Amino acid sequence: MNNLRIVFMGTPHFSVGILQAIKNAGMNLAGIVTVADKPAGRGQLMHESPVKQFAIENHIPVLQPLKLKDPEFLSQLESLQADVFVVVAFRMLPAEVWKMPKYGTFNLHASLLPDYRGAAPINWAIINGDQKTGVSTFFIDEAIDTGNVIGRTEMNISENESAGELHDRMIDVGGRLVVETLQRIANNDVNPIPQAELGSGSMRPAPKLFKENTQINWNAKPEDIHNLVRGLNPYPAAWTSWRNSKGEMKNVKVFKTLISDQSGSGTLQLSSSKTQLFVDTQEKRLEIVEFQVEGKKKMTAKEWLVGNNSSDWTINFN
Repeated sequence: MNNLRIVFMGTPHFSVGILQAIKNAGMNLAGIVTVADKPAGRGQLMHESPVKQFAIENHIPVLQPLKLKDPEFLSQLESLQADVFVVVAFRMLPAEVWKMPKYGTFNLHASLLPDYRGAAPINWAIINGDQKTGVSTFFIDEAIDTGNVIGRTEMNISENESAGELHDRMIDVGGRLVVETLQRIANNDVNPIPQAELGSGSMRPAPKLFKENTQINWNAKPEDIHNLVRGLNPYPAAWTSWRNSKGEMKNVKVFKTLISDQSGSGTLQLSSSKTQLFVDTQEKRLEIVEFQVEGKKKMTAKEWLVGNNSSDWTINFN
């Protein structure tokens, strides 16, 4: 099994956790493919992806193509003589790439496929109030996230868990599933299942997150608002607008809420105690625990109330 030559493709910190699991299992990482270095920050200094940093630290050959169909890149990739490609949080691959290794190319996806195909499966599972989710490995084919499933692992979602917390837990679970999938490929013990045979449940989309689909609708049920907030925490964050006593409209990112046991007043309004900030929705009071007003740092309601009065602010409930 340790002779199986693996080329890994990925970019963010999530990918590094999976890479570490492969390395810890003693498997042969023959090469790594990641994005090209990009300028970032105020000084526009060149920034290396977390996956590239891992490759350098572990002395693994790394390729950084600008175009995946570039003949020079394809030649370099072929020279690595990989038996299998593993893809975790990378770009869509052309057929010239995913068809290259003899055992195929598989992807780790952060949902129980075929549910939540798309760019943001972790976020949408929480936004929709799901109590369980999971990770899947599947062979890449011509379409996006539609290939035959190799393995799946279920995970529970706790009541107040954020997308960031679930993301971090998925690193460990996903790493174990990827290693298990590689072991099965090495042992010729793979029986991929078409997603159509697993589609007895729902097949909900997981589209990209934009300003339009991350705005809080205060007329929604408090549970739905709470799920939106935790499903977008820490990034990109659910948002709303507040108007201060000067008539200035400020965008506000809301990072953490709690559903109060107290009934709402029936009138949408912002209120507070000495240490807590609330929105009275139609059904229950929703406590706003952590947020960031435009132009200010992220803070708790307790910190914000030291220098602010909720009566000086009005939420834009549109």
